[in-house]
Amino acid sequence: MLAAGAFAAAYATRAALPMREFGLEPATACLILLAAVASVVVAGRWTGAYSRLYDLEGASSIGTTALQLGAALPPLLAFLYLLHLEVPVSRLFLGIFALYLGILQTSQRSLAARYRGRVRRALGAVSSVLVVGDGETALEIAAEIDAAERHGLRVAAVLDCRGQLNGRVRPPDEHRVRPLEELPRLLGETAIDQVLFAVSGERLRSLEGAFALCDEHGVTTRIVVDFFPLPHSQLHFDRFGDRPVLTFSVAPTDDLQLLVKRAFDLAAAAGSLILLALPMALVAVAVKLTSPGPVIFRQLRCGLNARLFACYKFRSMELGAEAKQQELAHLNEKDGPAFKIRDDPRLTPIGAFLRRYSIDEWPQFWNVLLGDMSLVGPRPAVPGEVHQYETWQRRRLRMRPGLTCLWAVRGRDRLDFQQWMELDLEYIDNWSLALDAKILALSVPVVLAGRGAN
Repeated sequence: MLAAGAFAAAYATRAALPMREFGLEPATACLILLAAVASVVVAGRWTGAYSRLYDLEGASSIGTTALQLGAALPPLLAFLYLLHLEVPVSRLFLGIFALYLGILQTSQRSLAARYRGRVRRALGAVSSVLVVGDGETALEIAAEIDAAERHGLRVAAVLDCRGQLNGRVRPPDEHRVRPLEELPRLLGETAIDQVLFAVSGERLRSLEGAFALCDEHGVTTRIVVDFFPLPHSQLHFDRFGDRPVLTFSVAPTDDLQLLVKRAFDLAAAAGSLILLALPMALVAVAVKLTSPGPVIFRQLRCGLNARLFACYKFRSMELGAEAKQQELAHLNEKDGPAFKIRDDPRLTPIGAFLRRYSIDEWPQFWNVLLGDMSLVGPRPAVPGEVHQYETWQRRRLRMRPGLTCLWAVRGRDRLDFQQWMELDLEYIDNWSLALDAKILALSVPVVLAGRGAN
């Protein structure tokens, strides 16, 4: 229904614009609308947008909608291409349609999340939750559910595994905390929609009978997993064959978004290598004429999860520069394992210029094409630096390295090593396609202004 409304509104808007005359045959319009609806629905199921309908508010609803529409667009365009219409469909019309549909879907999802509890209460569909916990933890979880009443949840009872709170009155409903032994009776005599276990990891094994009982009754069972001290990890469930697997990940795991990121990397890297072919040839000639040695400098770097790969750059230093690093250690301006010298004496006659405008890194588009790097990500480190990392700093290796990164647009060489590491981890913890787009947009003026590496 939303797609049909957006289609009609986009059609009217495009027809009213003072541009080239626009119109579609009724049969063609219906066919395109059906194809658009099918593409949006399939994309929604593929991206899981519909399964998270009530959990999306604010930025989450915008991101999910953008992801769904982005996945729906390629098959729709492919269908229009195969349709071989005599008059091509206006691209502006398709853009307006996508915009209107995005606005409608985002609004619908935000409203659904906001008023879910109110609607469920009005329809008599409040979910009754039985809380099973250890002592005070059981009361804390019950209080949080009471505070989340707008989601349509209600605490039916609280069971204490330890038996320390039996008979204690739980405000505000004056229900008494019950012993775990009452679980069979409550499941058999009371309308229970969910059982929420909030217990310690040590107690889980002793509750196998309780889990089996919930399974036999067909009631939804949830476990609050707060007994693992992993503040940086994202938690999700997988299956290994028939076995359920609890997965903790410190790096992004959204396969669809990572696929979009990789597809963009491939397209952008290939396009950049084509567009820069002539300038790169001229740079190669300049490097060769101004200093002896190879044009391309090849160095081992650490990639995703510390995999070694050959990183390519236009050579900006004289031959044997790496061997002279120890001699210049007293000039190092960076703390930690990083090595940076302003006006490095090892630079070739054009090396400073190449570095200032990041021209020396153009060959790394080839690394992006090979999959060793991405356009955006923590800069690839040399193995010698990685060996000196503190344990917490190694987490930056859990994402594919990039041509540009967060600290490159936040001060670059003005930042110390500690700030580099913190910004890399901030990027990983908050990664999204929108953040990549923002970093790329901010990198352009940095490079054009010549605020590259010293």
